[in-house]
Amino acid sequence: MEMNKHLVNEDVPLRLALEQLNRVPDSLTLFVKNQEEQIVGTLTDGDVRRGLLEGFTLEDAVGKFMFHAFSFLNESSFTLAEVDRIRERRIKLLPVLDDTRKIVRLADMSRLRSLLPLEVVLMAGGRGERLRPLTDNTPKPLLKVGGKPIIAHTIDHLRSFGITRFHIALNYKGEMIRDYFKDGSEREINISYLNETAPLGTLGATRLIQDFSFPTVLVMNADILTNIDVEDFYRDFIQQEADMSVASVPYKVNMPFAVLETSQSRVISFQEKPQFTYYTNGGIYLLRPELISRIEPGQAYQATDLMDNLLARNEKLIQYPLHGVWMDIGRKEDFDKAQEEIKHLKF
Repeated sequence: MEMNKHLVNEDVPLRLALEQLNRVPDSLTLFVKNQEEQIVGTLTDGDVRRGLLEGFTLEDAVGKFMFHAFSFLNESSFTLAEVDRIRERRIKLLPVLDDTRKIVRLADMSRLRSLLPLEVVLMAGGRGERLRPLTDNTPKPLLKVGGKPIIAHTIDHLRSFGITRFHIALNYKGEMIRDYFKDGSEREINISYLNETAPLGTLGATRLIQDFSFPTVLVMNADILTNIDVEDFYRDFIQQEADMSVASVPYKVNMPFAVLETSQSRVISFQEKPQFTYYTNGGIYLLRPELISRIEPGQAYQATDLMDNLLARNEKLIQYPLHGVWMDIGRKEDFDKAQEEIKHLKF
């Protein structure tokens, strides 16, 4: 969203601010800044009416009309509970400020599904051997499904939850991914790149990140197509006070024969051709970033290694059953199936 059209200086005459309000009919809100570029208030039609009734004129400064007790979020410390309260108040346009109260971005809450205090690491360095020859000249995350790269589907889905900070781990033909997304500004996000000189597994590249901006990080394989409800995933993680959560995918197994339940040699009961459901690792994880310090720099490290570490320490590892769409684009038949599935998939 273009921010400048929504910003006005506090010493500008109200007459000029009214002209600017007319240029933002979708929100009818201006955010007032002082000389230090700090956001100090908001201006709406209602604020203008109240000021005029108090005796101010069109030539008086905006600062005399503005509303001081406006709602905003702090970029580095906001919580989902705050976002819930913003929704309850039906606030449409929300400023996100830094620690000095300077504006970082404007969040259009009428279009976003949520606003989550998360940053994302996408693992995009794999060779994609099972998809050759498709991956001979193109890295797997850039293979197109429905006319759009797999990784672009993922990033755009995550963006819809208000996530703007991304790290992409690169190895095989990584320069093509970097050239495609650049710094992310075209999508109004920030992307940094983690360059693997050797394969580092599903979590090893996270050790290349110097500082995390949020207390929770989402790690995800870049060759997955899914419409996972990221807010529900995160809310469950927070409510359960977990150290790590694994998105799990149901996998059904149909037995072709009757299954006997026995005690010693005696049959207690049986099921005729039952179906069993197991939950498999979906390659999507939420975790506390401080856990990443357990990874040896430069060494290959899998998400399952961290899971083993947590279990050995009796720390809280949970699963989140993913009930939406999940497709792992690992084989040619998966890729072909995805071309049909994408026609019916709603992100």
